[in-house]
Order: sequence, then C-alpha cells, then structure tokens
Amino acid sequence: MINSIIDAISMALNAEFGDSYDIHMEEIEQGLKEPCFFILCLNPASQQFLKGRYFRINQFCIQYFPETREKRRECYRVAERLLSCLEYIALEGDAVMGTRMHYEVLDGVLHFFVDYDMFVDRREGEIPAMGEVSQETLVKG
Repeated sequence: MINSIIDAISMALNAEFGDSYDIHMEEIEQGLKEPCFFILCLNPASQQFLKGRYFRINQFCIQYFPETREKRRECYRVAERLLSCLEYIALEGDAVMGTRMHYEVLDGVLHFFVDYDMFVDRREGEIPAMGEVSQETLVKG
C-alpha cells in the first residue's frame, strides 16, 4: 500500500512540475541534480477495527531541493503548488485526500508533510449467512 501511495504522489508531482524535476524514493550519495524531490514515508501505523478492517495512518515527507540562490523564496513557491497538487491523489482508481498538510524550510530544503490515512478491508471473503431455522411449539388447551 505504501509503495502505491508513493507512486501516486510521484505521478501528482510529475503532473504539476513536469519532467525537468527529478523525483527520488531512495537516497542518492553523489550527483544530486537540482531541482528534485525526495518522497519519504514516516512512521506508518495501523489500527485494527471490527471484522478485518484496519485504519492505516500514512505520514509522508516530500523534500524539495531548490536550484536557485534564493532558496527560501523558491521553496515557498513550490510549497504553495504542493498544497494544491497533493490535496488529492489518484490511488487505485479512487481519489485519496491529503490531510494535516504543513511545511517548513530547513537549511535551504523544503520539508512538506502530508498524511494519506485510509481504511483497508482485509476480509478474505464474506462469511456465509446462517441456514434456515424452524421451530415447532405445542400448546395445551
């Protein structure tokens, strides 16, 4: 599920920013080409509900590395675009809403946080309905 969300975020970023921005999911040790994005999942969690339903909490951090000398200004411009393009992502034919969006700029890098929380149904099949029941009663009288 997390990889599917990362793919959906990547597609939303590509639709908004185009092919001139690299999008990474893994760390790059050398040769970082700016501008670029990194997509990270932070502390995913799952809460069990009744009958095989789970509530998945998926917090993501999208880091943006700017290319200009005016790093803060560029980060703020990109953050405004991220607020709109990551509000909804397409996941397996459904639209999933991003919540708790916020961002900060640290050391010239934008850190944009968004949660994509959802219910997941892990029931393997429906439990068959109970068969018919009949009862007879005798009354004296």
